[in-house]
Parts: sequence; C-alpha cells; structure tokens
Amino acid sequence: MSDAAAIALIGITKRFGAVTALDRVDFGLRAGRIHALLGENGAGKSTLMGVLFGLTSPDAGVLELNGEAVRWQSPRDAIRAGIGMVQQHFSHVPALTVAENVALGGRGRFDVAQAAAEVTRVGTKAGLAVDPMARVADLSVEAQQRLEIVRALAHGARMLILDEPTAVLAPGEATKLLAWLRRFADDGGAAALVTHKVREALAIADDVTVLRAGRRVATGVVNEFTAESLARAMFPEERETRAAPRANPQPGAMIVSAERLAVRGAPGEPGIVDATFALHAGEIVGVAAVERSGHTALLRALAGLQTPGSGRLALPPEVSFIPGDRHRDALVLDFPLYENLALRHLGTRHGLMRWPAVRARTSRILEQFQVRAASGSSRARSLSGGNQQRFVLARELDAHPTLLVAENPTRGLDLAAAATIHARLLDAAHAGAAVVVYSSDVDEVLELAHRILVVHNGVVREVPVTRELVARAMVGAA
Repeated sequence: MSDAAAIALIGITKRFGAVTALDRVDFGLRAGRIHALLGENGAGKSTLMGVLFGLTSPDAGVLELNGEAVRWQSPRDAIRAGIGMVQQHFSHVPALTVAENVALGGRGRFDVAQAAAEVTRVGTKAGLAVDPMARVADLSVEAQQRLEIVRALAHGARMLILDEPTAVLAPGEATKLLAWLRRFADDGGAAALVTHKVREALAIADDVTVLRAGRRVATGVVNEFTAESLARAMFPEERETRAAPRANPQPGAMIVSAERLAVRGAPGEPGIVDATFALHAGEIVGVAAVERSGHTALLRALAGLQTPGSGRLALPPEVSFIPGDRHRDALVLDFPLYENLALRHLGTRHGLMRWPAVRARTSRILEQFQVRAASGSSRARSLSGGNQQRFVLARELDAHPTLLVAENPTRGLDLAAAATIHARLLDAAHAGAAVVVYSSDVDEVLELAHRILVVHNGVVREVPVTRELVARAMVGAA
C-alpha cells in the first residue's frame, strides 16, 4: 500500500459570511485505511466532507485526486471519481422505492428487475439487506440508513465518506457495519468515518483527525491517541456534566397504563403483540430493542401518533414527542424557528395567530435552552445538528408535558450536546413528567433509565437495569 493519499484536501478554507467554518484544514484518505474525523458539533466536519464530496466549494485550498489537482463542480463529479457519501441526514426520495432510489443518478433506461437485483446483491454482500421494492417512506430509520450505504456501494464507490453511520443502528448491526467497513478498507478501499464515538474511532480507524472551531488541532495514526487525549482535543475546556440517578425515585402518580396492548407496525415493519406496563411521574423509563423488534410502533403509540389495534392504552392529555429523524419529522428546515415553534400546535388550536407572542416565546426558549441561533427568525436549516436538537427538545419541554417520549434524542450529537440533552431529560423527570427514552446505544439507555422495558419480537417486558440482562433480553435469551 502506498503512503500517498488517494484523495487529499490541502489548506481548505471556507467562510459563511462572517463565520469561518474551515481555516486552512488538511485532510486525506489513503487506500486500505479508515480515517476517523472527530470534533464537536459545529467544528466543521460536515463542511469539510461537503468539500470532499462536491457539495461545498472552498474559498481557498486545493483538492488533489491521485496527486493531481481537481475541482468538483457537483457531487456527480465526485461520484464519477469513485467517491460515495453516506450522509447522516438521508438524501433519498421517500415516495420512491428502494430500487428506484438506488437507480437515481444512473444512466440509460431504468430496469426495475435489474435495479432490484443490484440492491439485493450489494446489500447481501455488505450484510445490510433491505427490501428493494419497499417504499422508502415506509421504512424505519434503521432501514433508511442501510439504504444510504447500499446506494453508495451500488454506484461503485471505492472511497467512502460515512457521517455517523452507526448512530441509528442497534449494537449488533453497528458491529456488522464496522466489520464490513474494515473489510472494505482491507480490500483496498479508502474511508472517512465521521463519528462522535471516540472508542468506535479507536477500535476501527487507522488514522485520526480532530477539528475544533474550524481548525485541525490533532492528526496522526490511531495508536498515537487514547480516548482521554482525543476527548481533550475535542473539548479542551471543562464541561459541566450531570450524572444520571442510579436509584429508582419514589413512584409518582400513574401517567400511562397499558394492558395486553397490540399495535400494528408500519408496512413491512413489525408491531407490538403484547405489552402490559405502567409509567409514573418522575421516572425515566428506557426502551431497549434490536432492530425490527416492534419498538418503533410502541414509541408512536405512546406519542399518540398510532392507534392501538387491541388492548388498552391510557395516555395523558399533554404528550411531547422527540422523533428519531428531526429533519423529516420534527422541523421544516426552510421555516424560521418561530414558525417551527408554532407548528407544534397545528390543528389543535383555533383563532388568530398572535405572532408577536410566538416570537417572544421563541426568543425566551432559545435563551433558556442555550440554542445557538442569531434570532428566532433564523431558518432551522442554519442551525448545527446539536442546536436543532436542542430547539426540538426546548419546543417540546416548553409545553410542560405530562409524558415525554424521546427516540434517539442524542443521535449524531457530540459529547457536550448529548450531556445537555441528558440533563434536560432528567430535569423533565424531576419536574414530574414521565419520560420514555429509546436509544440504539444500549449504554445510553442504561445510563439514563430508572427502569428498562425490552422489546423483542413484539413483546414488551421489564428487565432489571444491568447490561448483561438487558442484552440477553434484547436477543430473546432466557
């Protein structure tokens, strides 16, 4: 293997108005190696990868492919050069099938059978099988993530950019994906792994680069770093954190009760066949499940978005929901923040909209929840991922819910942003709400929850809060 970079970014600078997103950053991918890119939200990782994939034009710097200077006019140029990008926020068309999405950007006449066969071939080889004829809008978040990876591979990528690829995968699926990524590199591929999981980077990467405030502050081979040194590079100053309580609180009033509950899943997805449990004020109840266990149907039923098929489910009148895909289900990205705030009550209130009051309320929660935005008139799209998530959480908590349901609430967030979200969830429980948290990261569920409900094959049962017992229950072990 040559030490020369297959593709290199040299001295990349990018400004957005008065903000310098990247300041003379160098970054490269080498064949046969995985290069992890770390940094807190807003550090410039997505902008740098956007330059690499032709989504963003740099203000200064050079892009070299196999030692020769090139300039992408669009992502199509990067794809033709053998680069694929799996974005954290999906770029597919929900109304089309999986096969149709994979075929987008190709040439010649569309052959549905050929496209479906290619999806099956690539998905099987990567261990990321997805139904080629399923409509993407009907897929779970996990299945949509698999689609993004399969699409990049089907287009012949030998250099891959993966932005938080394991963020929505169950532990077993994440392990399979990373094992495949290792094989991809060992077979001569080059990969950029954008992740907030320091230990994941240490376990899988060959090279590591850390960005902070648009500058490269650390780079080298992975064995030069430890989890502690990478964390210090990402977050040099002390960050306030709050530990989750380990003991169960005194049970408050019953907020939710379910008896022999059954909930139909989305098309192609499993549902709930049997669930009996109660949720109380002041507690955080974690939901743990492997993919396609029925947990998505459970969360949407608790959020009041899906009607049970049978059994009984009693919910409080005020329920807040933080969905797993904030771009698809929580925000209208091109609307200002104050309009996104007003949309929460769409269809539930009547009369004139008092916009001055809505703007004032938006300004208040931006300050209260430390959402970094120029003003309440800022477009949701202009916020970083962490600040978008803070805003969604702020909007839902500002309604003072009796029940808060959170699905992967820290997906794709850095350590500091995730700690802030955790603290807010704890505050909601301390204020008397019943809080339900599902995370594809089992350790996050164990860290937060007073009690844990495990979903397996559509059956819900409570399991003691220990990693071994929860892990065994998730896969159906006795």
